[in-house]
Amino acid sequence: MLEFSKIDYDQVFQRYDVITETEATIDDMFEEYAPEESPWRDIAEDVVYMKEDKCAEDIKSALREYDPEEVINKGLIAGMDVVGEAYPRGIYYLPQVIICADVMSAGIELCEEKMAETGEEREAKGTVVLHVAEGDPHDIGKDIAKAMLNAKGYKCVDLGRDVPVEDVVEAVIEEDADLLTGTALMTTTQTAFPKIAKRLEEEGVDIVFIGAGGAVNQAFVHSFPLGIYADDAADGPVIADAIVEKELSWEDFRDQYDDIVPSAA
Repeated sequence: MLEFSKIDYDQVFQRYDVITETEATIDDMFEEYAPEESPWRDIAEDVVYMKEDKCAEDIKSALREYDPEEVINKGLIAGMDVVGEAYPRGIYYLPQVIICADVMSAGIELCEEKMAETGEEREAKGTVVLHVAEGDPHDIGKDIAKAMLNAKGYKCVDLGRDVPVEDVVEAVIEEDADLLTGTALMTTTQTAFPKIAKRLEEEGVDIVFIGAGGAVNQAFVHSFPLGIYADDAADGPVIADAIVEKELSWEDFRDQYDDIVPSAA
């Protein structure tokens, strides 16, 4: 019979894709990356430590004095930035990332309600179409990328999983997207990516297409036009900011890839 008292639980929730190089904790991450000023520090803490009820209270209090956009950028997004640092280092895992993103989203809704009262509207930094390759049912990576891009102020159009090539192309055109992301966890489904790139070129659409997922690597994604490889979900916002702010073409981005993408370092 298994003796539970003898189980070494330190070996149980290990991230299979991460070897933690330091003894850093989420408290260390918070102290290093969170804002120091009040009320932003309190709101960021609510996001990082998944305190949804307290976050709502702190946001309502902040909205009495500050602009909703400021509350989003300096408080909620600042908190998600800490989470974005903790995830690739193996300090936070997928469940924590999703819960933190939910807390942030609930806070954003409160801010948007305040904006609606005054006729304001949150301005998105850009539009990103996300999908999982045709034939592939694995959408965890996409969901993480969506949470991080949304946190950074991007409008995310989520097409879901197992999305046909033509549906992806149609959505990119209809949404006038600034960026396209695709994930594939199976080698049999990654073949959809070059097909999408070819169809976009046929339609005259010149857009950066981020390819990610366990089945793909940089050599594959950079073997077809438009493709830019992302090794980690945390790369998404960095790539998006570079595309939107610097207006880089996919060719120029590849030339500067090692200098822009964190995971390439």
